[in-house]
Amino acid sequence: MKIALVGIGKIALDQHVPALAASPDWELAATVSRHGRVNGIEAFTDIHAMLEARPDIPVVSLCLPPVPRFEAAQAVLRAGRHLMLEKPPGATLAEVHILSDLAQAQGVTIFATWHSRMAMAVAAARDWLAGRTIQGGRITWREDVRKWHPGQDWIFEAGGMGVFDPGINALSILTEILPEPLRLLSADLDFPANRQAPIAARLQFSQQIAADFDFRQEGPQTWDMEFQTDGGVLALRMGGNRLEIDGRHVQGADDIMGEYPALYARMAGLIAAGKRETDLAPMVLVADAFTLGRRNTVADFHF
Repeated sequence: MKIALVGIGKIALDQHVPALAASPDWELAATVSRHGRVNGIEAFTDIHAMLEARPDIPVVSLCLPPVPRFEAAQAVLRAGRHLMLEKPPGATLAEVHILSDLAQAQGVTIFATWHSRMAMAVAAARDWLAGRTIQGGRITWREDVRKWHPGQDWIFEAGGMGVFDPGINALSILTEILPEPLRLLSADLDFPANRQAPIAARLQFSQQIAADFDFRQEGPQTWDMEFQTDGGVLALRMGGNRLEIDGRHVQGADDIMGEYPALYARMAGLIAAGKRETDLAPMVLVADAFTLGRRNTVADFHF
């Protein structure tokens, strides 16, 4: 199938373009971006112009930041095209509900993706935890915003999510693998004095699970979670790509390159089956963190 990629920034060039190039299901036929380009691919700067000029492209993948994404997504669905959304699927929960309803009315597929759920060891962790009782857990998700989002001030603007941009990856795994539903009990959010979104967060969930998110980590990056259960200790490391049971490596590796190819394979399958997928559980927990969060002001942050 032909597909158009909208928003040619770092994540699109690092992950989406290589995944599409290697896929037997897809042909990247057009891009839409104010500045970014992919060599050899027809480029547009306006999504409406692309939709009008290329009726032969039935699928659009949106990689725009969350705040401006809704209008583009709505235009795609109204044009009768299938829609794939980079995480988070919108700036607000209401937006995604509207898009999901519109996709159903139009009879097209919408896929709200969570790439970390496609990490190599996530499914095995979910299967191992099934039927076991969680006695406690700890999530440590710390990375360097300057490395992963260099100069991207939008991520610290209202709606940009701040540290929850990576933190929602942890929450997407958490809501996928736990055998029982999770709820947020409390949150402490650290906002730089010159920014509108948090740079760090500490969360406390039911089932005695705590999370530590931080966007200021330098050197080695940390994407780990550990759970104490009535059947032993499970650890997921490297963003869900490495599984350990009682300290012993049992599956996966430190390679994270398989997530986006799996997303695009899933999108092809959803279209073929005429299905839609918009699980909002990770985004609900982020919204709850902003609702319950105690705000702490910390030092200014500059790229």
